Amino acid sequence: KHKLTILIHSFPLTFFFFFFNMTHNHKSFITILLLIFTVFSLVQGRVPFACDPRNGFTRGYRFCNTNIPIRFRVQDLIGRLTLPEKIRLVVNNAIAVPRLGIQGYEWWSEALHGVSNVGPGTKFGGAFPGATSFPQVITTAASFNQSLWLEIGRVVSDEARAMYNGGAAGLTYWSPNVNIFRDPRWGRGQETPGEDPTLAAKYAASYVQGLQGNGAGNRLKVAACCKHYTAYDLDNWNGVDRFHFNAKVSKQDLADTYDVPFKACVSEGNVASVMCSYNQVNGKPTCADPELLRNTIRGEWRLNGYIVSDCDSVGVYYDTQHYTKTPEEAAADAIKAGLDLDCGPFLALHTDGAIRQGLMSENDLNNALANLITVQMRLGMFDGEPSAQPYGNLGPRDVCLPAHNELAVEAARQGIVLLQNKGNALPLSPTRFRTIGVIGPNSDVTVTMIGNYAGVACGYTTPLQGIARYARTIHQVGCRDVSCGGNQLFGLAETVARQGDATVLVMGLDQSIEAEFRDRVGLLLPGHQQELVSRVARAARGPVILVLMSGGPIDVTFAKNDPKISAILWVGYPGQSGGTAIADVIFGRTNPGGRLPNTWYPQNYVSKVPMTNMDMRPNPAIGYPGRTYRFYKGPVVFPFGHGLSYSRYTHTLALAPKQVSVPYVSLQAQAFANSTNKAIKVSHAKCDELEVGFHVDVKNEGSMDGAHTLLIFSKPPNGVKQLVNFHKTYVPAGSKTRVKVGVHVCNHLSVVDEFGIRRIPMGEHELHIGDLKHSILVQTMDQIKH
Repeated sequence: KHKLTILIHSFPLTFFFFFFNMTHNHKSFITILLLIFTVFSLVQGRVPFACDPRNGFTRGYRFCNTNIPIRFRVQDLIGRLTLPEKIRLVVNNAIAVPRLGIQGYEWWSEALHGVSNVGPGTKFGGAFPGATSFPQVITTAASFNQSLWLEIGRVVSDEARAMYNGGAAGLTYWSPNVNIFRDPRWGRGQETPGEDPTLAAKYAASYVQGLQGNGAGNRLKVAACCKHYTAYDLDNWNGVDRFHFNAKVSKQDLADTYDVPFKACVSEGNVASVMCSYNQVNGKPTCADPELLRNTIRGEWRLNGYIVSDCDSVGVYYDTQHYTKTPEEAAADAIKAGLDLDCGPFLALHTDGAIRQGLMSENDLNNALANLITVQMRLGMFDGEPSAQPYGNLGPRDVCLPAHNELAVEAARQGIVLLQNKGNALPLSPTRFRTIGVIGPNSDVTVTMIGNYAGVACGYTTPLQGIARYARTIHQVGCRDVSCGGNQLFGLAETVARQGDATVLVMGLDQSIEAEFRDRVGLLLPGHQQELVSRVARAARGPVILVLMSGGPIDVTFAKNDPKISAILWVGYPGQSGGTAIADVIFGRTNPGGRLPNTWYPQNYVSKVPMTNMDMRPNPAIGYPGRTYRFYKGPVVFPFGHGLSYSRYTHTLALAPKQVSVPYVSLQAQAFANSTNKAIKVSHAKCDELEVGFHVDVKNEGSMDGAHTLLIFSKPPNGVKQLVNFHKTYVPAGSKTRVKVGVHVCNHLSVVDEFGIRRIPMGEHELHIGDLKHSILVQTMDQIKH
C-alpha cells in the first residue's frame, strides 16, 4: 500500500501524455485519470465521493456546481448518461459511472429503531462495531410522545451520518414501517406504531422529521422511507402469503385507515421516499398501480422524493402473481405507474427491452432517474467529500454515546405499560423486598429485546441484570426458550419462587414466534408458558409480577384472574437497555405512563376473523366482528389506550368551546352543501383556521411525579369513537399542569363516507378528553344565521 501511494504521488507527467497518445480519445483519457484518482482515494482509506473538489476533471461538470439549483444539476447529469447506465441506476445496487466520477451506491439501508444491518448498505465492524438499538417501534409508540419519537430519529440519523462519513453506511434508510396493525396475529406488527391511524400518522411524521432533519434549502440529513404502501399487513397465514395476497379494500377503509399514516408521512413529515408493497390491492399490484403511485402519492399528496419497490416486488407480480404476460410489460407498468427505484434486479434486466418494444420511453426512465438523483443531491452526495458539508464532523465518536443509551433507556421506560396492579403491589420497595426470584425464558435475554430489523447493539442490560441493581436475585429460566416445549425445569422455578421475597416472571414471545413472514396462529402464550406462570404463582411466598415481552397482544386472561398474580407489565421489545427500564418501573424509580397502542383481544376473537378479511367495520350478517377499538365492540383482555400509573390523575376543563362554524370555500360549495344539509365535504370547507383549542388542567393526586398521557377522542353524530389527538405532560406529585390541545375540525371531526370522501358531519360531536366528556356543536355559517 505504501509503495502504491508513492507511485501515485510521483506519477510523472509524461505518463499522462503517454496514455493520451495511446487512447487518441479525450473521454477515454479522462476515464483513465478518474480511475487513477479512485485508486488514490481508496489507498487513502476511504470511499471516494462524487464531485470531489480535488478531482479537477469532474469539478467543471455542471452537475457538480452547488451554486445552481438542483433541478438543473440533475438535468445536466442525466444528459451525460448513456441508456445502459441509466437502466443500471434505477436498481438498489446502482452501478458506478467512473467516467463521471460517480461511485456505485447501495440504496438499501434500514433504521427502524436504530441503524440496522438488515439491508446491504450498512456494515458493522472496525470503527463502527455497533449502533444504539432503541426499543422496537410498538414499544415507543406506547409512550404517545411525539417529542420522544422526534429525538430518537435525530439520534439515529446522527449515527447513520457518522457511519456514512466513515464509509460504513448509506444515506437512504427504508424506515419507518407505518402500516396499520390491523390483525393481532401479524408477525410484523411489532415494527408498526399500532392499530390507530391518528397514532400511526403522528408517529410517522415525527420520526421522519427526526431522521431527515430540518436542513435549509430542502437539504436532507438522511432520506427516510415510509413503507409498505398500502393495505399490507399479512405475511404468511393459513397458506396465504404476501406474494400472492390480493387485499380487497373498500374506498372507505383505504381513506380513513390504511392510507392515513402514509399521507401524514408525505404531507406532514415531508418524507423523501415511499415504498410500495408486495400485495395487490383490489386486483392490482401496488407497485404497478398509477392511481396509487402517480396520482395519489406524487399527485395528491405531492411527494418530493422517490418511490421504491419492496424487494423483488416487480419480479413478484410478474413471476408469482402473473399480472403481465411478459417481463418487459411488468417493467414498463412499474415505471409508468410512478415507480422510480427497483429493490432487486428486475428493472436492470428488462427495462431496455421495454423501451425497444415501445412499451415505455426513455423519457419515462429519465423521470424516474431524476427523482432518484434529486434525493441524492439533497443529501449532498454530489457535493464532494462530506467532511466540509453539514454533518461532516460526525464520526465513530458520535455512535453509541452514553447519552444515546440513556435515551434508549428513557424510551423503554416511557413505553412500558402497567396493565394491572392489584392492591398497589407495585412499586416494590428495595428495602422490603431484598431477594427477588427472577424466572422465565425472557428473563436474561439480549437479542430478543431489540426485536426485528435491528442492528448490532452497543451493549445490553437484561431484565435479570436490571433487577440485580436493586436486589439480590435468584434465577431460573423455567423454560429453555419461549416455545416452552416441556415442564422439566418447572420444579426448579417453583423452588426459586418459594425463596424470593417477590417473584418476577419474564415471559412472552420472540422472533421465533412473531416475525417477518411468520404470522401467529393464536394469541395465547406459547407452549407450556401459562402452566409455568400458574405453578410459580401458586408456589411464590411473596407478590408475583408478570412481565410480558412481545410485539403483538397476548391473551393473559388467566393471569388477570389469578389472585396470586399481583401485577402485569407489558414491555414490548424494550431495546438494548430494556432490563434497566423494567427494573426502574418495578422498583419505582420510574412511574409508568405507557398506554397500549393496540387492542388485546381474547383468543376466541381470531377463530372468527380470517386475516385475509381487510374490512375494518363489522358485518353481522356473516358474524364478522370488525377490527380495532374503533369498530370492534366485543370483549377484550385490555383495551386500546389502557395503561395504569402509580399516581392518580384528575382532569378539569379550563377552556372548552361549545360550538364552531365552518365557512365555505365558495358560493358553489355552499349551494351544494345546502342541498344535503347533513355533512359537507372537507374540500368545500375553509380548513386553514378551523382548529378549536381546549385547555385542560391535569392534576397529579398521587405521591410520585409522573408523565401523564392525555388522550382525546371524538364521536361524531351517528359515528364511532376515534382518537383525534394526544399529549404527554409531566406532572409533579400534588401539582397541576395546564395542557393546551387542539382539535382540528377538518382533520379530527370529519368522517369518511363509503365513497372514500372525507366529510364534516353537522351537529353535536362528543369529545372524550381523558375521563371528561364535552359536546361541541358543528354548524355551517348559514345554520348559525338561521
